[in-house]
Amino acid sequence: MKFLKKISSRKKEHVEISLRAASQYVVGAGFDRIKLIHNALPELNLDKVNLSSRFLGRKIKYPILITAMTGGYPKSKEINRKLAEAAEKHKIALGLGSQRAMIENPKLADTFRMRKYAPSIPIVANIGAVQLKKYPFKTIEKLVSSVDADGLAVHLNALQEVIQPEGDKDYSGVLKAIAKACDKLDVPVIVKETGAGIDRDAAEKLKVAGVSWIDVSGAGGTSWSKIEYLRSKSAVPGFEEWGIPTVECLMMCRGVLPLIASGGVRNGIDAAKAIALGADMAGAAQPFLKALMKKRLDKELEMWEKQLRIAAFLTGSKNIAHLKAAKCILC
Repeated sequence: MKFLKKISSRKKEHVEISLRAASQYVVGAGFDRIKLIHNALPELNLDKVNLSSRFLGRKIKYPILITAMTGGYPKSKEINRKLAEAAEKHKIALGLGSQRAMIENPKLADTFRMRKYAPSIPIVANIGAVQLKKYPFKTIEKLVSSVDADGLAVHLNALQEVIQPEGDKDYSGVLKAIAKACDKLDVPVIVKETGAGIDRDAAEKLKVAGVSWIDVSGAGGTSWSKIEYLRSKSAVPGFEEWGIPTVECLMMCRGVLPLIASGGVRNGIDAAKAIALGADMAGAAQPFLKALMKKRLDKELEMWEKQLRIAAFLTGSKNIAHLKAAKCILC
């Protein structure tokens, strides 16, 4: 029981600390160095720009994923419900927070069950890579089915685990566990980092393992090492800015597997740049959590869509396929 209370308490602390400016990387994700080439003759009607696509077998209005945030403590149900309702309203995808808590304490499962609030959009289940290798396959299978998810995200958080005083330091056998999940699960497997980035070598190994999508989740947004430093004075210092910036991750990994760009994506223009750099989807968590707390989540999502649509228009891109081929320069 003490262990379960620690998990719930840690989940609550993570959400609260992530809203603080001190939890963010000083060095950005790199989108400020990317310039989309302006097309003075777009030959398009803005109203005809169509950013819809398909993700995990479901249609979405535009390629944005509200990435994994929380779950596993009482208030998290309300946060997830509001995120789910907004994602359904705007017809975008939703990622759930780590479901380890509901495995350890089934009473917390309701904090993750969001399908009734978001019946038509893609929902992504979530488990840590270390937990994936520890739990029986039937447990992982139930974790996905119990939230009626369209895919499973396996998150890689080696940096956070080694910094976190109570973290799991044994990352051996993770790739084998991912390959097993890819082989046996009935839904696609997404592998995502948690802010330190994925390079091409890791991406190619994940492809061989059978992974369907990679969320590069590079450095430049929320720093989970900083969050752990803010939580505990006993964390080993020096890794505050560790990681590969998101833009570099995209340039290294493009062409290996379908990509989700997250990590310092802060608006619809960043999302457009990410897609031009090779991503198929863009994702974010902290901007939407901040907007939710300020009761302006709908306005935030509306602005992202408008920015993404205008950026597509100004590059002469009438759809996502064209935006993926849009020209950009690195400044």
